[in-house]
Amino acid sequence: MRIATWNINSIRTRVDRVVEWLQATDVDVLALQETKCRDDQFPEDALAAAGYEVAHHGLSQWNGVALVSRLGFSDITVGFEGMPGFAKDHDGVGEPPLEARAIGATIGGARLWSLYVPNGRSLEDPHFDYKLRWLEALRTATAAEMRTHDQLAIMGDFNIAPFDADCGDPRMIVGQSTHVSPVERSSFAEFERMGLFDVVRPTVPTGFTYWDYKNLAFPRDEGLRIDFILGSAGFRDAVTDAFIDRDQRKGEQPSDHVPVVVEISDSGAESDDDDRPMFW
Repeated sequence: MRIATWNINSIRTRVDRVVEWLQATDVDVLALQETKCRDDQFPEDALAAAGYEVAHHGLSQWNGVALVSRLGFSDITVGFEGMPGFAKDHDGVGEPPLEARAIGATIGGARLWSLYVPNGRSLEDPHFDYKLRWLEALRTATAAEMRTHDQLAIMGDFNIAPFDADCGDPRMIVGQSTHVSPVERSSFAEFERMGLFDVVRPTVPTGFTYWDYKNLAFPRDEGLRIDFILGSAGFRDAVTDAFIDRDQRKGEQPSDHVPVVVEISDSGAESDDDDRPMFW
């Protein structure tokens, strides 16, 4: 089973690119972030014509997450228990509204989540505290899921570059900028301490997943590695290959992020019988 995550930065703008890529790479499941549309605006027909079903959660022109699968879904979950909300001018009365940042489902025996972690904006911004609280709640909810699912993966745009090698943007100052601050990196490391693994890095130890549209960031390779697939031990042990598709940052109207892909073995089939095209 081939599983990928991609911050698409508007699915309506790039649905043709997504369909073409899915067909070329033979990916079974795709987690999308920043779909930037309501559920009724999601271009499902184009994906259905290519043989994929969609589970989408979108509330407005901001945020939005989806799972796209040709293997079906079960137990679709929108948001996770304890997920905090956010409103810039929240008056403290009641809870701030929840944003469209998390959707999960069981697909092909694996429990998969598409996540769009809050950006944080700046170390002094209220959004930064929201980001840290959101990540803490995600860890609590994920720990509960790990107790009932052997193969579990949380994937998406984490908006954190965990190591110095993951930051090639000279405007980012370690310790002073979001995405590379010690507290964010410590928060990311907590996921590994609780028994999740970056299942791509062992195969692809270097390489970025995001490049700003400005300042010639992509031609200069001044990017960030902020998109991840974190898997439980059972999921990690099933991974047979991984790939960051850097070429998807090229061409007409690309997203500023690129797909991150893993292949996991099917315990019920021999890997030698897999005649699908190789793409890494």
